[in-house]
Amino acid sequence: EKILYAHLWDGDPKKSFSRGSDYVDFAPDRVAMQDATAQMALLQFMQAGRPQVAVPSTVHCDHLITAKEGASIDLPHAKTESAEVFDFLSSVSNKYGIGFWKPGAGIIHQVVLENYAFPGGMMIGTDSHTVNAGGLGMVAIGVGGADACDVMAGLPWELKFPKLIGVKLTGKLNGWTAAKDVILKVAGILTVKGGTGAIVEYFGDGAINLSCTGKGTICNMGAEIGATTSTFGYDESMERYLRSTDRNEVADEANKIKEYLTGDAEVYADPENYFDQVIEIDLDTLEPYLNGPFTPDLATPVSQMKVEAEKNGWPLKVEWGLIGSCTNSSYEDLSRAASIANQAISKGLVTKAEFGINPGSEQVRYTADRDGYLKTFEDLNATIFTNACGPCIGMWDRTGAEKAEKNTIVHSFNRNFAKRADGNPNTFAFVASPEMVAAIAIAGDLGFNPLTDTLTNDKGEQIKLDPPTGHELPTKGFAVEDAGYQAPAEDGSNVEVLVSPTSHRLQLLDPFTPWEGTDLKGLKLLIKAKGKCTTDHISMAGPWLKFRGHLDNISNNMLIGAVNYFNDKTDNVKNELTGEYGPVPATQRDYKAAGFGSIVIGDENYGEGSSREHAAMEPRHLGVRAVLV
Repeated sequence: EKILYAHLWDGDPKKSFSRGSDYVDFAPDRVAMQDATAQMALLQFMQAGRPQVAVPSTVHCDHLITAKEGASIDLPHAKTESAEVFDFLSSVSNKYGIGFWKPGAGIIHQVVLENYAFPGGMMIGTDSHTVNAGGLGMVAIGVGGADACDVMAGLPWELKFPKLIGVKLTGKLNGWTAAKDVILKVAGILTVKGGTGAIVEYFGDGAINLSCTGKGTICNMGAEIGATTSTFGYDESMERYLRSTDRNEVADEANKIKEYLTGDAEVYADPENYFDQVIEIDLDTLEPYLNGPFTPDLATPVSQMKVEAEKNGWPLKVEWGLIGSCTNSSYEDLSRAASIANQAISKGLVTKAEFGINPGSEQVRYTADRDGYLKTFEDLNATIFTNACGPCIGMWDRTGAEKAEKNTIVHSFNRNFAKRADGNPNTFAFVASPEMVAAIAIAGDLGFNPLTDTLTNDKGEQIKLDPPTGHELPTKGFAVEDAGYQAPAEDGSNVEVLVSPTSHRLQLLDPFTPWEGTDLKGLKLLIKAKGKCTTDHISMAGPWLKFRGHLDNISNNMLIGAVNYFNDKTDNVKNELTGEYGPVPATQRDYKAAGFGSIVIGDENYGEGSSREHAAMEPRHLGVRAVLV
């Protein structure tokens, strides 16, 4: 709350606000955008009439890079395939004073943590996992492009004053347990909607014992419990991280006011009197977890997974182990996973599953390569993908996925909704820590428990893996030759931003037709959604990301992932004009062409998930007049 009150639009606070009810205007310090959502945000900003952005802002090209063969092939292909979009983002950034991170520079949230996040700051970003920066003591919140546009244009940003959930951490992580297991445990307690409308604050001796990037991992997956954001108070691990990433001056300034950058002692001593809900977790006894399938809040301790999988018919054979994403792609993550991979090599083991790695940034990749971690992974036949999101957001051209065969993958990502990683509705995806992903990929068995089980090596010997080891920060310091940053022009007035009227990737925006001010009658029912209907169901990612800057084209994915309540099928609804069944977008286009409005009926959690305004814009663009939830 100190951070919130320090960022009021009107300056010094004149009153206290009611949690969960008062709407408050804030003045964020900065804005971050990834390449998929930045397109729409900047197309909107171009209409604002400002010569430059009002607050420091950056664009990060990490979403439009498909993982298939490996970084050396995939990155050049993406630069060619999406050249029009990258050129647009580069030029519009150059014109309006926005920092531009090129394709291959890294995943937005890792790059932000390395360069821009700071204790006590407030940031908004056009991605739901902007909350990752809470690991460095920020209040960082994922928003849609319209909100980002407002802040870049110098306008206030409105937020319902959040409730507070306190998570007290005691003890210290040990053995196979990682920071990831903290949030997997919390997700199991709170579920995907338990954090809605709240900021989650972690505190206690256990919190202080975590690394800065470990804190980031925990905050990152706060998005999966519906939280507004998550954060930690400033401590020595944050200072170490700031200094290791060449921000000594930020650490020095934070140290001068460190008592203001964390909760007051009486709050942490008696949390029930200050938080709306308090959860306590003992890190000394916390088990490693595997969460899934199909939802990130189905939490199963690794010790119970074999029984649960057999009981529920989850495929035990693991086809892929994937490490990376904004959640777990730090230097520490790679070092701990590499310690397991190195054991496998030295003890005569091979991976039974295919293995893929996405480093979080070029700085992480370069440093990990220098320190031998990437070679260790490659010696275990891992594919090193681009420093980008890749499979986590569905940008994965997985061989055989089109067969829709029932299979299991494990990954260190944040989300595991049906179809999300590879487009296959029958891929059972489980979320775990990087070191647990490495162990299970080596075993090729979802039921493998490295704490108790053994593996057979190439000599027929029974081998037990030792607990992972790693480095919070590189002992030789971080290194990089070209981080991939492009600074904007000091004067962008002469920079020209071109959008072709025939482009299929970019489209200038026209204002929506305003509501007539009268009751809506005679609406056609487009679809009644059954069960979970997230923003992924409403506006899928994967191959559709390429159309994020073209509202009409991307609207062809509107609600194609939603299950029709009346026939249990996806992308199959009854056209009330013809009586025939067909795709949702085509049906809605028929209604619009005939002059009929329509209504969508949502089930619980309609709109949960990524902060993509396309999920709201597409229905309106195609003529849906109301969504009833």
